[in-house]
Amino acid sequence: MSVTALDSEITKSDKYSILLPTYNERENLPIIIWLIIKYLDNSGYDYEVIVIDDGSPDGTLEVAKQLQKIYGSNKIVLRPREKKLGLGTAYIHGIKHATGNFIIIMDADLSHHPKFIPKFIELQREHDYDLVSGTRYNNGGGVHGWDFKRKLISRGANFLTQILLRPGASDLTGSFRLYKKDVLQKLVDCCVSKGYVFQMEMIIRARQLDFTIGEVPITFVDRVYGESKLGGSEIFQFAKALLYLFATT
Repeated sequence: MSVTALDSEITKSDKYSILLPTYNERENLPIIIWLIIKYLDNSGYDYEVIVIDDGSPDGTLEVAKQLQKIYGSNKIVLRPREKKLGLGTAYIHGIKHATGNFIIIMDADLSHHPKFIPKFIELQREHDYDLVSGTRYNNGGGVHGWDFKRKLISRGANFLTQILLRPGASDLTGSFRLYKKDVLQKLVDCCVSKGYVFQMEMIIRARQLDFTIGEVPITFVDRVYGESKLGGSEIFQFAKALLYLFATT
């Protein structure tokens, strides 16, 4: 078999497991699922969506069960947990149940548009990157729906992080990424942060371990339904984690 034919066989066997951690996302979940299926079905990729609901009191899990009936259990996989346990542990939980050799992580609140997923996949295949990250801060990426104060905080935090940590990526706190499954497992195993700052540490550890990183410009849109989960405690945790990583990496 030729190298080209072998590459073709590998590409055909690729499967993408999309991890969707949810908490109180009953309004957003049907829309994000519909968009994922629209863009991935049209692109012809093999995929599954793993919904990891952390005991949402608003009935998110019940909505997910209805979506599973509509789209099928081969496309919509439900792996709920009894209570809110944090983003990092949600990924660990999702990886255990993922059948794909690639993992895509994204938010369920419509801030990450699934139309960018095929671009992630194409870039990864072209360069065999270990991970591909969506960036708001480079090559035409951007943010819509934030007020000036929040944009200033985000830009300032990213700028400070670039100076202190030199991560080799332009957007550290974004949570829209594609990973090789074994790479994501290694990164999760060595990360100590929880919650909001988990994403930042993932990129720093990737640089430490010499994993290759590609970037796709994305437009981040502030959530349409529900309340933002970013508050003062997350900002404090970010500053604390930044100092920790600066001291240890």
